[in-house]
Amino acid sequence: MGLNDVPAAGDILAALDEKTAKSIAEHRMAIQRTELIKSKKVSLDDLFSQIKAGTIKDLNIVVKADVQGSVEAVSGSLLQLNEKNEEVRVKIVHSGVGAVNESDIMLASAANALIIAFNVRPDNNARKIADSENVDVRTYRVIYDAIGDVKAAMSGLLAPKFKEVIQGRVEIRKVMKFSKALVAGSYVLEGKICNNSKVRLLRDQVEVFDGVLDSLRRFKDEVKEVSAGYECGISFVDYRDFKEGDIIEAYTMEEIKTSIDD
Repeated sequence: MGLNDVPAAGDILAALDEKTAKSIAEHRMAIQRTELIKSKKVSLDDLFSQIKAGTIKDLNIVVKADVQGSVEAVSGSLLQLNEKNEEVRVKIVHSGVGAVNESDIMLASAANALIIAFNVRPDNNARKIADSENVDVRTYRVIYDAIGDVKAAMSGLLAPKFKEVIQGRVEIRKVMKFSKALVAGSYVLEGKICNNSKVRLLRDQVEVFDGVLDSLRRFKDEVKEVSAGYECGISFVDYRDFKEGDIIEAYTMEEIKTSIDD
């Protein structure tokens, strides 16, 4: 009948003039492409299945790090994966120094890329946009971990069992010295912080410490948690080099349920 593609069962055939038909068809195809892009954002978790399905030939990656040397090391190591791989090619679409920002997220979204962040974190706005745009942001402190995850995902071997969940963000507003301790007088900006939270200390969006709390207090009392809008005193296990203006990210690691079907 002169159709460009085989129609699916249930499709409606409308008799129209050629100009109108083309206009409507192109509009519908544009909507379909947009929906497909939104639903098929690349992530390490399903990379292998997308490779096998033929939907990915180039693995686009945005690389961000704390210093230029790390940017070059991560980018170079990722590109070396192309030497022994014929199914998919790693392509660095952008690299730079500093925290993952909104521009990085939008670029990754447009390029269908994932973001590898080494010793840096997405800022608050970037994290929210990444969630809404379904952009996969992976953070690392060891280069070999980043390379290993990408390589494993390309080989179909990656099986993540835990997912990081941000509980809240806290700002250090005053450093207080006591006879036996150094305490961060803090204010909970959003969410909450718990006495069993894992914590990450950020200075200008660069991670300087990752560990656990030694103490969480309201006035003189030990407490289990402090919510947004309240002040608290915080000390860390084996770390004292915190400063006013530092941001504390409180988070937990949630186990992801997996099955043979997954």
